[in-house]
Amino acid sequence: MEVTLGFWEPSLAPALAACANDPNILRWFGDYFPSPYELDDAELFIRMMKSDEISYCRAVFADGKVVGNISLGEKHGALSRCFDLGYWINSAYWGRGIMTRAVRAFCEEMFRKEEVARIQAHVIAPNVASCRVLEKCGFTKEGVLRRCAYKYDTFYDVVVYGLLASERGKA
Repeated sequence: MEVTLGFWEPSLAPALAACANDPNILRWFGDYFPSPYELDDAELFIRMMKSDEISYCRAVFADGKVVGNISLGEKHGALSRCFDLGYWINSAYWGRGIMTRAVRAFCEEMFRKEEVARIQAHVIAPNVASCRVLEKCGFTKEGVLRRCAYKYDTFYDVVVYGLLASERGKA
């Protein structure tokens, strides 16, 4: 299966809406993710993304079909060269190595930007699949934030992973 990354464009809104309207994505994702995910949500998201080469957001394609999203959240001030990684993939594509390939390619692309010195990710601890993605991509488990996330009336630990520009390509 060919995995590629691309810029979000208005023509992809229907595919994004269909792909993101998956209740399984919400299991370990932030509460800000709309559910149901509708065409209006997709169009708004795409309008918010810059469709140029400085964007920190990409559509994830598997064999030419939109299957997910990957992005970096920019920090400011003293943390301005540290970025938060976020990603999701439609559950129909889980367990195929797609997100591992997407994370590896995306991080390599982002580290070529002078301003990106560190990429970090926060994973709700029971999301073992996401932890494995990061580990396969060379991220180091740096710590655990105890009872940091609250979802479904339950507190969860959050695992912090980090990857430095100087470490890229070691996975």
